[in-house]
Amino acid sequence: MAVQLNYIAPPGWQPPNPDQDYLLIQFKIELADFVDKKMFPDATASVAAESSTGTWTKVDEGPESGIKMADEMKAIVYEIDEANMMFRVAYKTDLFETDNMSGFLAGPAGNIGGMKMVKGLRMFDIRFPEKMVKAFPGPRYGIEGVRDLLDQDEAQRKLPIIGTVPKPKVGRTAQEQAVLARRLWTAGDGSYDFIKDDENLTSLFFNKFEDRARLVHQVQKELEEKGGKKKLYLCNLSHSNIDTMLKRADLIKETGGRCMMIDVIATGFAAVHSMRLKNPELIIHAHRAMHAFITRESGSGITGKGPLNGFSVSMLTLAKIFRLLGVDSLHTGSPKAKMEDYGESEEIMRNLTQDEVSPSEKFHTLGQKWFGTKKVWPVASGGLHPGVMDTVVSKMGHDCYVQMGGGVLGHPQGVERGVEAALEARRAIINGQTVQEYVEQNPDSALAAAVGLWGTEPKLVY
Repeated sequence: MAVQLNYIAPPGWQPPNPDQDYLLIQFKIELADFVDKKMFPDATASVAAESSTGTWTKVDEGPESGIKMADEMKAIVYEIDEANMMFRVAYKTDLFETDNMSGFLAGPAGNIGGMKMVKGLRMFDIRFPEKMVKAFPGPRYGIEGVRDLLDQDEAQRKLPIIGTVPKPKVGRTAQEQAVLARRLWTAGDGSYDFIKDDENLTSLFFNKFEDRARLVHQVQKELEEKGGKKKLYLCNLSHSNIDTMLKRADLIKETGGRCMMIDVIATGFAAVHSMRLKNPELIIHAHRAMHAFITRESGSGITGKGPLNGFSVSMLTLAKIFRLLGVDSLHTGSPKAKMEDYGESEEIMRNLTQDEVSPSEKFHTLGQKWFGTKKVWPVASGGLHPGVMDTVVSKMGHDCYVQMGGGVLGHPQGVERGVEAALEARRAIINGQTVQEYVEQNPDSALAAAVGLWGTEPKLVY
């Protein structure tokens, strides 16, 4: 192990000019049971070596061995916290191809997970340097661009965007999906914003993608031509064949759609990057199905203190990556809703909606400068209903999507009343009221009926 020790910086060292010359990562490690805790510094050095220029043993140092360049380009461990087994690694920017996310991740999220001396490892955060931030396309539209696309006036720009994913997840035909779209978009004052496919709904024998896209967009076009507010259909084109996704994107555009939905984890980083670059002027809505198989950690080490139970990458890290790759909206979880969220949705929101984010000791994050990259809509979803909209908006800000599936479709007085309840909740927030205050003043309202059934707390999704 002695050969690895030069991967550790001297005490007090900080990477010089980090936003230009270094990419920084915050790690936490859990050593295997057979490894003495005193080996922690060696383990951190092994992580830096294996993820940059080193290997497990001393190798040839001859004139054509590459050792000189490897030594210049090696990663450096710093800020070692032995009590909590936390540490940071600084990678020189030139160690990576700046516009290649897949190539980059093969290093710090690659073979280090297979080291026998490590029982658990979590990547809490990445701070990307300017050269890499600017090498990726970022969102085509972002928050302001989506509002522009929807022709929103000054008052509408102060509202969250609200919508529904049909429940059951799968079961409706394409025709029935279009009927539901019409019911959602014509209920109340007609200002309901979107309908979204669920992740399970791709192109099935009873609900073909082509049929669904045409029928729902036909409803959208008809209602808008009658003077209605512009709508969004978050149409799921996810597929393991990128050519198929491109054909589906073209069809969305041809039928008058404005938005494609991609399951960004399941389709992969290369697919997202490619769809952004070849995108026919559509909003990219990023659903995150499969993320928990990568991000979830059930040990107390999720807080930075205590043991880790396995290997994981934080959702914050993935959110930063997808902002770089160019999504316009991204699911972030929601306050106190899904169990895997671990309370980090607000930190993710800051990294999606701000141009410069300060480090956070609470979440062990490194901060980020985005150098003008467009801002991404955080999407609150999971166990939400109209009774919690004030809580969500207070935490996430008005520049967010609030997605309510069962919380609208399960309203005790029917779907239309579910939409009305959501619109009333949004109206209350804009008028400076809490949901509870609105209900007390309007006991016969649709919102009052929703609160009577579900209360004013999100429902845990077990």
